[in-house]
Amino acid sequence: MSERATAKTEFDFDPAALRRWLASNQPNLTGKMDLERVGGGQSNPTYFVTIGSTRMVLRKRPVGELPKSAHDVGREYRILSALQNEAPPTPRPIAFCDTDEVIGTPFYLMERVEGRIFHDAALPEAPKAERRAYYREFARTLAALHAVDWRAGGMAELARPGRFLERQVDRWERAWTGTTATDPNVSRVADWLRRNMPDTDHLGIVHGDYKFTNVIFDPIRPRLAAVLDWELCAIGDPMADVAHCWSALWQTGPDEYGGVMGLDLDGFGLPTAEAFFADYYEAANDGRRMTSFYLALAHFRNAGIFHGIRQRAEAGTANAADAAHTGRLDRVYLERAFAVTEGAA
Repeated sequence: MSERATAKTEFDFDPAALRRWLASNQPNLTGKMDLERVGGGQSNPTYFVTIGSTRMVLRKRPVGELPKSAHDVGREYRILSALQNEAPPTPRPIAFCDTDEVIGTPFYLMERVEGRIFHDAALPEAPKAERRAYYREFARTLAALHAVDWRAGGMAELARPGRFLERQVDRWERAWTGTTATDPNVSRVADWLRRNMPDTDHLGIVHGDYKFTNVIFDPIRPRLAAVLDWELCAIGDPMADVAHCWSALWQTGPDEYGGVMGLDLDGFGLPTAEAFFADYYEAANDGRRMTSFYLALAHFRNAGIFHGIRQRAEAGTANAADAAHTGRLDRVYLERAFAVTEGAA
C-alpha cells in the first residue's frame, strides 16, 4: 500500500507528512514509500516503512492522553543507540522525531531485521529436533544482555534512585489502587514480597518483556538475530527478566496467552522451565539462582499489567483489539502470585 493510496484514517496519521519529513531528514531515501501497520500488541504502534530497497520499522507513541513517562519512544531510541555493537544484537536506529507536528506523536525509525519471529512458544514452524536449541539460544541471549556493562555503555540514565525491587512491588500494587476491581490478594502478595525481598539489588539491564514475539531468529537456524521492543527496559535485577520468561512461557497455556503450560513438553521437543533456568545459569555464570520471590513478583507484575489493559479496554483507549480478553488475565495472574507465596510459606 503506497502513501498515495492510503487514507489518514487507516493509519491515524497522514503518510504524506511522514514522507515529507523523511525527504528532509533522510534525503538519501528516494522513491515511493510503502507503509504497513504490523502487530496487534498493547505497546507502541508499529509500521513497516519501505522506500526503494530500504526496509525500516517505525514505532510511534500512541495517540491520546498518556502519563508523561509512558510509551517514551525517545527513550527506546536512545537504548537502541547505546546497545549498538553490544550483545545481544539489536536493530540499527536510523532517525528520531521528538515533535507531535509530523504524524501526531513522536516516533523513531530503525532498520528492519529479516528473519523469523515465532508467535507460538511451541515453535511449530521449527523442526522438533531443533526446538530445544532455539530455547537454549533464547536463554543465552538473555544472559548476554544481563552481562552488558551498562555504566560503560551509556545507559546510566536508565538507573533510578532507590531499590529496583521495592519500586516494582510499589508500582504493581498501585496499579490496583483506586479501581473498582479491588482484591484482598493484592495487599497479601505485596506484603509477602516486601517481607521476602532480597537484601541487595544486583543491577543489570532488564529488558522487561523478553519473549519469543520480541526476538528475531535467523531464517534457517537457531541463531538469534535481534532483540526487539525495548519499551520496558530498565536498570534493575536481571532475575526479574528470567522470572518473567517463566511466568509468560511455562505458567500460561497456549489458549490463554501463548505459553506452553499443559503441553507434553518432551513430546513437542520443548524444555522444562528448570532446563531453561539451567541454560541461563550456565551462560550467566554469576552464581545467582531463581527463588520464590522472583516467581511471585513476575506473576504480580503481570497481574498489574493486565489490570491496566483491562482498565484501558473498559475506557475504550486500548491499542489492541483483544484488550478486553487479555485484560481478564489480571485475576488469573494475581491468583498465581498468591499461590507462589502460599507454597513458599
